[in-house]
Amino acid sequence: MKKNIHISVISPVYRAEKTLHELVKQIEEAVEPISKEYEIILVEDHGPDNSRQIIREICAKDAHVKGVFLSKNFGQQYALNAGLDAAQGEWIVTLDCDLQDTPAFIQTMYNRAQEGYDIVLASRQQRQDGAIKRLGSHAFNKVMKYLTEVEMDESIANFILYNHKVVDAMKTMGDYRRYYPLMNKWVGFRQYVEPIPHAERTDGLSSSYTLRKRINLAVETIIAFSDKPLRLMMKVGVWISALSILAALILAIHYLCTGITVDGWLTLFVSIWFVFGMQIALMGLVGVYIGKIYEQSKGRPSYIVSERINFEKDE
Repeated sequence: MKKNIHISVISPVYRAEKTLHELVKQIEEAVEPISKEYEIILVEDHGPDNSRQIIREICAKDAHVKGVFLSKNFGQQYALNAGLDAAQGEWIVTLDCDLQDTPAFIQTMYNRAQEGYDIVLASRQQRQDGAIKRLGSHAFNKVMKYLTEVEMDESIANFILYNHKVVDAMKTMGDYRRYYPLMNKWVGFRQYVEPIPHAERTDGLSSSYTLRKRINLAVETIIAFSDKPLRLMMKVGVWISALSILAALILAIHYLCTGITVDGWLTLFVSIWFVFGMQIALMGLVGVYIGKIYEQSKGRPSYIVSERINFEKDE
């Protein structure tokens, strides 16, 4: 940590060419009253627009702004990871680039942290997202809560203020897969949830988090942070075995009482295929976990930086 940087502000950038200038302007207006020693780290996640060139132009004019360019699209959580690894501030803020997280409230969160909190999480009030996105977010968090057994607050996203020691603690986590809402919970520290108004998008674009991306994120996160799917499959197997024994007892009692055998070829056929399908599903689930273990064992980095701008050589 460079001692002369008091606050770092990190924003993952993807398809943000229409908002970048205003984003930097609003961040600077928010943090300059706190300290003149600040940095703004824009992590460009290899988007399809002109964001990278705009970041270059901003960095050329403003030494407080630093650019981190990823070698390909790794995803928002890994862009956050890259920014947190690069941040040098005593206090570190993360926020989205679409201006729905209003930078002016950085001061509110910072003032709250001075009361003794290590993490201040912005709770989005009166969310300005569409009904479908809100419904998808609600379902996503319900599934995550059930399978990871961690209380999830769907009003909290990426607008968060950290003390540097919290970020240092998260850096020690060796997880290849990153999902910061769960990592924030795991590391602990004193946390406060600050109600913050949620702004509308002004760039005319829809969220890049499609339903497919949300499902993929949910699957990867659940596999990385929870073994509950395996435990559920084990319970299903136990129940199937118990029901099979119960059915066998019922048929035996029926035969002893009536002397009539039951023609059960169809039932037997269906039962065999049902159990066979469950076995295949369980093997597939175990295979996914083994695949993630293999992925983790390779020791590959979570992201690759192709270029950094305005970083001193000794950092």
